[in-house]
Amino acid sequence: MRLWTLHPRHLDARGLVALWREALLAQAVLGGKTRGYTRHPQLIRFRSAASPMNAIAFYLRVVHAEAEARGYSFDKTKIASGGRAARIVVTRGQLDYEWAHLKAKLRSRAPSLFESAKRISRPDAHPLFHIVPGAAEQWEKTKP
Repeated sequence: MRLWTLHPRHLDARGLVALWREALLAQAVLGGKTRGYTRHPQLIRFRSAASPMNAIAFYLRVVHAEAEARGYSFDKTKIASGGRAARIVVTRGQLDYEWAHLKAKLRSRAPSLFESAKRISRPDAHPLFHIVPGAAEQWEKTKP
């Protein structure tokens, strides 16, 4: 499961579809509707939110909006109803780590997007997240 800190506009088609499915799974986990993935580290920051369900619903609405902008048909009715979500603090190191991780994926599966991505030094974050200085998050499985 990868719930990107990056704005979904940076993802290729395969990545956006995977994000949609994984965020829906996260929503099910946070809503207590599944037994699997309950201890997944990607959920730590959502669980720390004032309202985890509002946070994941907002996250999904942004992913859905990106999909619609691309002409995809993601089923919006799968998003739980939720009110406003307070922004979640995430470190710059986490965003930078994910950016490098995504670019490595794009290099092989979407070379033209990779070429565009190489010109971006500061990628946008998903609007749910407020970026602050710091290293990659402790729960991230970084490679040494």
